[in-house]
Amino acid sequence: MKAEIPQYYREGFFSKDSLFHPELQGGRIGVAGDPVPYRVHNDNVITSLLLVCFLVSIYLFANARQFFIKEAKNFFYTPREERTDFSETGNELRYQVFLVGITSLLISLLFYFYTLYYLGETFILQSQYTLIAIYFVIVIIYVGVKMGLYTFVNLVFFNGKRNQQWLKSFLFIITLEGVLLFPAVLLGGYYEMDIHNVTTYVIISILFVKLLTIYKCFIIFFRPNVVSLQIILYFCTLEIVPVLALWGVLVMTANNLKINF
Repeated sequence: MKAEIPQYYREGFFSKDSLFHPELQGGRIGVAGDPVPYRVHNDNVITSLLLVCFLVSIYLFANARQFFIKEAKNFFYTPREERTDFSETGNELRYQVFLVGITSLLISLLFYFYTLYYLGETFILQSQYTLIAIYFVIVIIYVGVKMGLYTFVNLVFFNGKRNQQWLKSFLFIITLEGVLLFPAVLLGGYYEMDIHNVTTYVIISILFVKLLTIYKCFIIFFRPNVVSLQIILYFCTLEIVPVLALWGVLVMTANNLKINF
């Protein structure tokens, strides 16, 4: 004979509680905590990029060590007007192009850090790596346009030999800028140095690079006929204005891509 269990025995207040029925999905218990904030030193992609940049730079310097030592020694050398030897091989030129690309990537990462600290962390892009890629493309275009402006102006006002001498020095200066900016990326991203100290270091590095640039401009172009106003106009037009334009384009790009609540 089958026993009939009363309804109040079969159903109760806790009959459907997940604690009494492990087969039921009970969901989360408690209050959700705050998400872990984004930190650059926890980003595996950026870490991999910097590691690749470091290893590629070491490889390039190891394979073209004598070339870079010669360029460093000749940087403060006053070139002769009749000098026409430009002894870079195809590999050495490719090495310099790779180093210019690494410098552009470092500048992109530094501005990405600036964006996270000063402008915000939320963007309409699906990934922050897309934002870094956009910055990188902008910096590459800036370097290409700047080299084109230098070539055009120098060919108009100076001869081709001086223009070639300047382009060699320009590539070396960009390489040196990348060497100076690499510690800033490490200090700001992985050692969490105060952003103001990192900014101060970057500004000092850029000013030092600009001083070397104006010195080399004077040695190559203006040493025979010293005209202070002419070199000031030349430097402001081809150095100061492009840098300010690059900064404005990067800031405008970041403001247009961020999400405003």
